[in-house]
Amino acid sequence: MSEDTPELTAELVTDGVVPSQPAVSPDGRWVAYVVAPVGRRAERRLCAVWLAAVDGSSPPGKLTAGTAADFRPRWAPDSASVFFLSDRTGSAQLHRIRLGGGEAEVLTDWRGEISDARPLADARLVAVAATDEPTEEDKRRRAERDDAFVWGQQLRCRRLRVLDLATGELRTVDGLGSRHVVEVAPRPDGGPLAVISWASPETDPGVTTNELHVVDPETGAVDDLGRIGTQARSPVWWQADGSWHLGYLAEPEPYGGHAVYDVAVTAGAAVHRDLTAGMAVSPTGLGQVADGPPLALFAEGLDTAIYRLDPGLRRFRCLAARGGLVDSLTASRSGEVVAALASTAYEPANVHAGPPGGPLIRLSDTRPALRPIRWGAQERLYYQASDGLGLDGLLVLPAGRSRADGPFPLITWVHGGPPARYADQFLLGPRSPAQWLAAAGYAVFLPNPRGGVGHGRDFTAAVVRSVGGAEWSDIVSGIDLLIAEGVADPGRLGIAGGSHGGFMTAWAIGQTNRFKAAMMIAGISDWGMLAATGEFGTLDVALAGSCGWEGVGPHPHDQVSPISFASKVRTPVLIVHGEDDTNVPVSQAIYFHRALSWYGAEHELVIYPREGHGFAERNHQLDLLRRTRAWFDRWLGDEAPDDQRSKGTAR
Repeated sequence: MSEDTPELTAELVTDGVVPSQPAVSPDGRWVAYVVAPVGRRAERRLCAVWLAAVDGSSPPGKLTAGTAADFRPRWAPDSASVFFLSDRTGSAQLHRIRLGGGEAEVLTDWRGEISDARPLADARLVAVAATDEPTEEDKRRRAERDDAFVWGQQLRCRRLRVLDLATGELRTVDGLGSRHVVEVAPRPDGGPLAVISWASPETDPGVTTNELHVVDPETGAVDDLGRIGTQARSPVWWQADGSWHLGYLAEPEPYGGHAVYDVAVTAGAAVHRDLTAGMAVSPTGLGQVADGPPLALFAEGLDTAIYRLDPGLRRFRCLAARGGLVDSLTASRSGEVVAALASTAYEPANVHAGPPGGPLIRLSDTRPALRPIRWGAQERLYYQASDGLGLDGLLVLPAGRSRADGPFPLITWVHGGPPARYADQFLLGPRSPAQWLAAAGYAVFLPNPRGGVGHGRDFTAAVVRSVGGAEWSDIVSGIDLLIAEGVADPGRLGIAGGSHGGFMTAWAIGQTNRFKAAMMIAGISDWGMLAATGEFGTLDVALAGSCGWEGVGPHPHDQVSPISFASKVRTPVLIVHGEDDTNVPVSQAIYFHRALSWYGAEHELVIYPREGHGFAERNHQLDLLRRTRAWFDRWLGDEAPDDQRSKGTAR
């Protein structure tokens, strides 16, 4: 390494800041966004709202001090001030700060939990999503530490409320009853609100019980537009044929891939039309445009494209393809200016802005310390599955090396989801450490197997009720290609991944002994137990095909659960999990650990206290990075033992 090239340390990976939650001002001149520490949720750490000129004419600067958690910026209709949530007074409250300077004013003193606020076009009212304030009985029980609860009542329902800026009154809209408010979108002309709600604040059954409503913020009158698909989100408004329409993202079936739906807000029965049927790309987000049809982001293989809806034809038209990852799209009132987070192979995510069909200018520069680092060459891979289906993925070579220097020890890092993907983006982090491993001399394969997004709904739905099938063979095809091309050393193969990628890791080592090391992060070992204890509950039955209460068995989910193949594991595996994970509970890791211990398989179990499905504490992030390298060095490095079969006798 050159003396002028700094070393990539674990501290460089964890100690930076990242932008999130961009919002373009209605007049298209400014972008407000949040800057927070790497890997930490903005709502739980010190973070600030920043401001940048869309044309890049002035450097970005802090709009708020960042002495608390300042997050979720929303623009006032006149573009002269920004509303945001902050816990600077103890709990998250709604604040407003003017662009001309001065202190932020506190607009609420609510004792429930405020999760979002949306200013209405008339500038008098703000739609607020918040839980109820504690009752006197709640306070008494807390004081007496009487914390027993009836299951299903431990979570507070989030209700729609309306804040009158003139009086400070925050009144509740009662027309939604006990429905849990998930997302709110004001109509751009100041008319009613679009609301997506769940039957319960619990994720299961919440995500499968979505309904769409239109609510009058003045009278509280509610017009129900009916049940909509699974995991619905991103409602937007537009006008066509003399009437208002609503669009939203939802899955026609669980894990079957998102579609964009359109429903006319008129008298009579609501008809929800699929606007993306047959498209070979995957919608990932919608952007509200006040004066025209909405914009949308679509995952297109390893890239992302911005589309605009043609209301007359009821189809989306591509405006511009963007290399790599684009996320969190937001637009000005006219739709002539957009802002989003964008990342490419060697550039971390930053805020970019510009015309939707033209070049986007980078506005933020949150990680300049990484620029001098020498990165591993990142290649796009295109190959065929065993059945001939076209696939893609990424290959990151060891830093400073080329293919001609191979073969290399290869680590396959499987993404989570499964409806996710690797775009051609910058991959450096505790849970996506491709460049961290490349700096240590490893080649890293990042496959996009079936079940992911970017190739249409059929591609995503291919794993429904059949996890571990085609997606596993897709991964194997990529590994075999890299071996055949002389990139991968067949005697030094590793596999790893988090969440669904953790499941695929555990599945892989129960199917083959070709891997010499594995790392399972927050992964699934038993699908039946996940349906029983995970927060997505019965939704995950769609992947595994059954659950444990469907008779005596054997059940389909047993056939795709790694725990069923624990006796066959010969690959040393590092199991890592957060103690407080509610998505994939830590019992999944403990169960796999006990099974591997029973059969004498080489493994380690590491549990991080206070962590959920992602790891937020700096010391845990540092430990995970170092432990990852150390584990693969132990089994794939130059000093790794030749015989790596597990020791011990099966009982």
